[in-house]
Amino acid sequence: MSPVYDITHNKSLLWLMAIACGLCAGANYYCQPLIHSIQQYFAVSESQAALTVTFAQVSYALGLLFIVPVGDIVNKTKFIPILMFFAAVGLLICTFAVNLPMLWVGTIIVGLFSVAAQVLIPLAAIATRPEKTGEVVGFLMSGLLVGLLLSTSLSGLLSNLFNWKVIYMVSAVLMLILAYLLSAKLPQVATSQMNYLEIFQSMARLMLSERRLVYRALIGAFCFAAMSILFSTIAVLLTSSPFNLSDVFIGVVTLIGVFGALATTKIGKLADRGHTQILTWLGILTFVISWVFLYFGGQSLISYILGYGLISLALVLVHTSNQNIIFRLHPSAKSRINSIYMTFYFAGGACGSALGVYAWHHGGWIMTCSVGLALVGGAALFTLLDHHYQSKFLTAKAEG
Repeated sequence: MSPVYDITHNKSLLWLMAIACGLCAGANYYCQPLIHSIQQYFAVSESQAALTVTFAQVSYALGLLFIVPVGDIVNKTKFIPILMFFAAVGLLICTFAVNLPMLWVGTIIVGLFSVAAQVLIPLAAIATRPEKTGEVVGFLMSGLLVGLLLSTSLSGLLSNLFNWKVIYMVSAVLMLILAYLLSAKLPQVATSQMNYLEIFQSMARLMLSERRLVYRALIGAFCFAAMSILFSTIAVLLTSSPFNLSDVFIGVVTLIGVFGALATTKIGKLADRGHTQILTWLGILTFVISWVFLYFGGQSLISYILGYGLISLALVLVHTSNQNIIFRLHPSAKSRINSIYMTFYFAGGACGSALGVYAWHHGGWIMTCSVGLALVGGAALFTLLDHHYQSKFLTAKAEG
């Protein structure tokens, strides 16, 4: 058993981990404001270029399912930098892509290995006192979300100033630097003695025995799908009439989401105090309001920006509550639990991106917003089921 290590007060390490989470997450989203530029550069159709977003999320979901669980059985201190190294390789392939399929290959490699962020978060949860789990995980999630949002802004800015490929080169270099720094600073924690096959058997048992894990994973999947519709449509909407924005301004629009991301630590503290149900329902309500603003955002940039900011806050409210709940289910299986949850989460995101493209091409912005609201309805349904299940459990516990 590894010695107990509490990273709660190691601010420099927490900041380094948060930055790494942001860089890894952001690597999957550089293409969002660049779809129009990618389309023109490779002379392909709009829908082909938009598939880059879907490939990024599908590969990330596969990495979550098949790579993240390994974090429970290997030395995370070495495993995380290795994952970041291969993510950097994928970014370099994107940098030197000469056609769209080559860009897709690089995007898939980045998606598979940038799941390093989802190994870092369980590591932080393991190396933190239980009563501080929400706060520390929330801090890393703040870094992840800020990195994600800044990535779209920076990719748009560098595209306008230089070339759309520059962001991939810069990110690759930063990824290698962070991998080196983390390799020397990450704490050693206990690992499971299971083999790779036993990990998946264990994950299947967790899904069968922990109904709240499944409910919360489905809530997260539907919510991220509702958000991801914007990821695959933002460029095509804002580059067309009446907006006609450039890549850099599309990236600037997404910066409004930073305010929601910065609230993650405070939301995590509220979740630590047991307010997860209230926070979840508040998140669902905020999702509904955001889609109302986004609907009018089809003609008003101000309304679109407000809707984007609200939907970013809504996702933080739900996602932070979900992680606070699932990380308390089985302390020794945090990587496997995170793998299950985040696989659902990003599979939902990939479906949302694909649905966004389909809705845009078959019914325009009205159909896109309708699909977004329908997905929020799915999240509300599973929130009701989770609430009912938890109420029955607490009643049975009190009577027992």
